[in-house]
Amino acid sequence: MIYKNKKPLIFFLVPAFVFMAVFLYYPFVKNIFNSFHEIGGLAAPSKGWLDPWYSNYVEMFHDKNVWISLQNTLLLMCATIVFEVGIALLLAILVDQIRAGAKFFRIVYFFPIVISATALGLLFNLIFLRDKGMMNQLMELLGYSGNLIDWKSGSLALFTMFLPVMWQYVGFYFVIIITGLNNISADLYEVASIDGASRFQRIRFITLPLLHNVLCTCVILAVTGALKVFDLPWIMFPKGMPLNATWLTGTYMYYHSAETRNTDYGCALAVLIVLLGIVVAKIVNTIFREKDY
Repeated sequence: MIYKNKKPLIFFLVPAFVFMAVFLYYPFVKNIFNSFHEIGGLAAPSKGWLDPWYSNYVEMFHDKNVWISLQNTLLLMCATIVFEVGIALLLAILVDQIRAGAKFFRIVYFFPIVISATALGLLFNLIFLRDKGMMNQLMELLGYSGNLIDWKSGSLALFTMFLPVMWQYVGFYFVIIITGLNNISADLYEVASIDGASRFQRIRFITLPLLHNVLCTCVILAVTGALKVFDLPWIMFPKGMPLNATWLTGTYMYYHSAETRNTDYGCALAVLIVLLGIVVAKIVNTIFREKDY
């Protein structure tokens, strides 16, 4: 009867819609409005319209740190596709092939996602310390007698920042992919095995095609998620150190929104992130189009 009479559905839909309107849509519209006003600090009242009202958006084109953050975020997007989703796919296929201990590996690989990003940031700061850090101590044990490596400077800074982010979220995509593998009928593998297909051929012609839609979802989540990564990079590289070379769109937006007195510029950067998310999601959806089987 509930499907014939639609009126009771409103009772369940209205509270959810009100919640989203208050905590999602209103702040988003208010953020756009604030990007055209002069705001001297977080939660400070508006001092009026900017002169000209679009000056924050003009400044973004001339701000070299914006271009650095976009470049680093683009690199992070590529890294998430190749390493996060790629490693998660490899681990899921390997775990799906075993029977004893499969639950143990599922828990171990998913565990990093439940750890606080702040705790992970502090942990990896200790790992990559130049003096007495775990990485440098390990290299000394392996016989490396050169100068101590400063993992948080120069060309290694981005690697040091990307590694914990990718390590943390591999387990998230691992769970999604392993769930997709569980939905593939075992009869298909059995028939292919009877026909003489090797294990690699079963993965190539059965597993990967039937995981296409799941992988598309993972890629979209990974790419759009790279635009809003904030907490872990901020703990490891606050204020874009060193030399403003490690800014991401999320960290640079937070820096202006909360750390400086230029909150309206942070609002404009937030609008930029939303627009980039829409464009990137559209491009990824076009490239990685789901298929009907």
